[in-house]
Amino acid sequence: MNTNTRKMVTLAMLSAVSVVLMFISFNVPLMPSFIKMDFSELPALIAAFSMGPLSGAVVCFIKNAVNVFFTTTGGIGELCNFLLGVCFVVPAGLIYKRFKGRKGALIGSLTGAISMAVLSVFLNYYIVYPIYTLFMPMEAIIGMYQAINHRVSNLWEALLTFNLPFTFVKGLCSVIITFLIYKKISPLIKSRPKRVL
Repeated sequence: MNTNTRKMVTLAMLSAVSVVLMFISFNVPLMPSFIKMDFSELPALIAAFSMGPLSGAVVCFIKNAVNVFFTTTGGIGELCNFLLGVCFVVPAGLIYKRFKGRKGALIGSLTGAISMAVLSVFLNYYIVYPIYTLFMPMEAIIGMYQAINHRVSNLWEALLTFNLPFTFVKGLCSVIITFLIYKKISPLIKSRPKRVL
């Protein structure tokens, strides 16, 4: 199998896994019920490390393009998920490409997780929640946050208190899992076994 064909097959496999993981979402304690945890960025991060940042972005795009057919958010949730995913895996892939090895992968992953967390605040404030208010009053949205923390008084506080740390932890989970499994699966996604992390 030549390099291009192998890369396309690998991208398809990682994208398929990412799609499945996106459907396997679950609620987490101390978060509003509409915020769910999933590990669908994990295959994209593996793609970014093994084939470059653009491949990671492609996996993010494919999983959301498929999921939009099952959307309950009119595509807004998928757009937000794509942008956040790209903000996570592209910096990770770029830094790892420049600084090979475990340290480069760790720095890249953490940079991506921080970028994704920060961007989540602005995406939610300026794009996602204004659209959601067409279907649910902002008071009701804030009320769901206040049911967990009564000190939250506005959307900025809600996003900084809940969404930012949640998104960062979500990124960290993908980082930890990637570090645990990458060496074991790298021979399957490389043309030959190779020390990567």
